[in-house]
Amino acid sequence: MMRSHLSLAALLVLAAGCAASAAAQDYDFFYLVLQWPGSYCDTKQSCCYPRSGKPAADFGIHGLWPNRDDGSYPQNCNPSNAFDPSKVSDLLSSLRTSWPTLACPTSDGLKFWAHEWEKHGTCAQNLFNEHGYFQTALRLRGQLRVLDALAAAGISPDGGYYTQAAIKGAIQEGTGYAPFVDCNRDESGNTQLYQLYFCVAADASGFVECPVSPGGRPCGNRVEFPAF
Repeated sequence: MMRSHLSLAALLVLAAGCAASAAAQDYDFFYLVLQWPGSYCDTKQSCCYPRSGKPAADFGIHGLWPNRDDGSYPQNCNPSNAFDPSKVSDLLSSLRTSWPTLACPTSDGLKFWAHEWEKHGTCAQNLFNEHGYFQTALRLRGQLRVLDALAAAGISPDGGYYTQAAIKGAIQEGTGYAPFVDCNRDESGNTQLYQLYFCVAADASGFVECPVSPGGRPCGNRVEFPAF
């Protein structure tokens, strides 16, 4: 009987250890990735507005992604914890405004948010649940006011061209942090401002200097800022 009790105790300790390991932090910081909708749409594949209508002409959230200092990142960490829209029902209006989807075909955004939670959010369950993940991304995005920072430096989404240094400098001046700038190409092959990567502390308390580059597509020194 004693051996049976010891075996049961050992199994319980092992199970607890596995659960703790699954919930342990496996990242060093986050990327908060913001996307310019005009550059998403001004490509050969074009875009589709969500069912809620054309998003505002502002930088929207692409994702909040746990990353490691060596450039690698965890993903799809808990397949059993699928996205549940009811858990973010109070955030849906803010998500439609600040985290819109432009993928085709037209949708309500739920598939996009499910992808972000299941691929990236589940890898930070040591820090927050589904609601906390989306709420945190919205809060962080609201602190940046990137469009205002660019406008203060005379950089506007009017189809004009700017240097990458001017774009990064304006954002750093206005927000306190210089993002990594990711570019794509429009239908004519011109390089355009597409995404901005800001780094966030591992506890999601605020922004930090980035420890590693995310890579991405090079921009060169002549970058278009298309209208939307």
